[in-house]
Amino acid sequence: MVLISDWSDPLFYGIKNDQLLFIMMKNTSGFDFKKLFFTLLRVGIGWHFLYEGFSKLSAKDWTSYYYLTGTTGPLSGFYHWLAASPGLLKVVDILNIWGLVLIGIALFVGCLSRLAAIAGTILLALYYFAYPPFGVSLLGPTESHLYIVDKIFLEGLALLLIFFYKENGYGIDALLEFFRKSKKGSAPDNNLSEPSSNTRRELIKNLSTLPVLGLMGWGALESKKEYNVDVWSGATKQLQKLALKELKGTLPQGKIGKYEISRLVLGGNLIGGWSHARDLIYADNLFKAYNTEEKIFETLVLAERAGINTINIGYPTNPVIQKYKKLYGSKIKVLSQVAPVRKNGDDKIIDVYAQINGAIDSGADILQVQGNWCDWCVRDKRIEVIAKMIDKIREQGYLAGLGAHTIDSLIACEEFGIVPDYYMKTMHHDKYWSAHPMENRVPFEVDGTNYLDHNKFHNNLFDLFPERTIEFVQKAKVPVMGFKILAAGAIQPKDGFNYAFMNGADFICVGMFDFQIVNDVNICIETLNNLGDTRKRKWFG
Repeated sequence: MVLISDWSDPLFYGIKNDQLLFIMMKNTSGFDFKKLFFTLLRVGIGWHFLYEGFSKLSAKDWTSYYYLTGTTGPLSGFYHWLAASPGLLKVVDILNIWGLVLIGIALFVGCLSRLAAIAGTILLALYYFAYPPFGVSLLGPTESHLYIVDKIFLEGLALLLIFFYKENGYGIDALLEFFRKSKKGSAPDNNLSEPSSNTRRELIKNLSTLPVLGLMGWGALESKKEYNVDVWSGATKQLQKLALKELKGTLPQGKIGKYEISRLVLGGNLIGGWSHARDLIYADNLFKAYNTEEKIFETLVLAERAGINTINIGYPTNPVIQKYKKLYGSKIKVLSQVAPVRKNGDDKIIDVYAQINGAIDSGADILQVQGNWCDWCVRDKRIEVIAKMIDKIREQGYLAGLGAHTIDSLIACEEFGIVPDYYMKTMHHDKYWSAHPMENRVPFEVDGTNYLDHNKFHNNLFDLFPERTIEFVQKAKVPVMGFKILAAGAIQPKDGFNYAFMNGADFICVGMFDFQIVNDVNICIETLNNLGDTRKRKWFG
């Protein structure tokens, strides 16, 4: 250790206070822990930058488009402007990828460290303000929910330290400085060593990061071969762009009132956690655990990119969809189900219009009387409640839909004089294993008692009388949206889509996880293209 034998020694007073600790840590061999600290800091950040760039480069078709279009905060207009121009976007992609790679290499090996540090700080600032951890974006799909100070902020501060502090650690810069001083005869000399030995020692210390870089690079390549590269790292969101490239055409649209609606509508049950998974009691919680808010937003963005422009949701899901539209500037049309509010613990209705007003306040575009409530009101001879709701929706200037599980409900409403702007009806066949026998089916039993007898209802069948449903739909003079067309996962999409469209559905509502969307859109396109004369009912809308 370097010892200071006398605190009154003039040498002591010539030492700057902020260097005293580092001097005391410096050993006789010339090894400097201060240099080691800055080397590790610089190398760690350099590897992060390099790996981010390598991830994007290895992704082949990576683009910053989805990252830029999803930005929020005060500078979102600037990022959206960059994404809107194909020429600018290409430049942004190139600068992003190679900026990360070059900055990363420079920091790792300690070459032009201060220039790399300031360039890295600027790049991190662009990332930081794309999804700033304050204001609206604090509640958005960011990597953390910290306020103002997040990991990008801290890494930026570390780079500023490297830029402003003259000591950048071991590396090529330090080696070049050593040779420059040696040439001038001012290189530090250890009296115990020959100059050639000192030079070798400096070479070893300052070039030591090169083999480390080679080793880590080899490890990353081997990892990519086995597991593929992590292309979901920061600022690298792909939103399944590769899947979007597999789309086989444009999803057709129809009309409900003034709205252009995609023939395939995204269902909201999976988002809300309603799995209808028969006796799989964990499925509801599994769906909720998978569909985090961030995953919901990713799914919605992917659905919109694939051509699905409408979502049908349960009333409780309105806040999260409203938040999504605000954060992303989304134009997705929201079809909100509404129901009367009843007193806890019994069937007494205490407010017929509360959810109608709430859905309108949440920004819903179209309102629909919820299917199970239509069934219950008809079953309990309170059909006037449905009429009041339909009238209230229309008085507010909104389209009014009417859903049902049991076909008897829609027949009764029509006989009562209630004709909505569209019907939403469960439409699926019963040729699957868990469907109980026709002779044991009872009207209005959907959402009712789940029996242990396998020959009775147990959350397993949603269109109790398929032939009667088809008969009603064929005569309907307003658009029909089929839902539960896959019987909550019991029927293959190709089969279920074809059945619904062939038998008169103008639109189909399907709950989809993010990884199913592109495939389902392709199946829908193919089904519509191949219907031919199999569909007997004319298209409404």
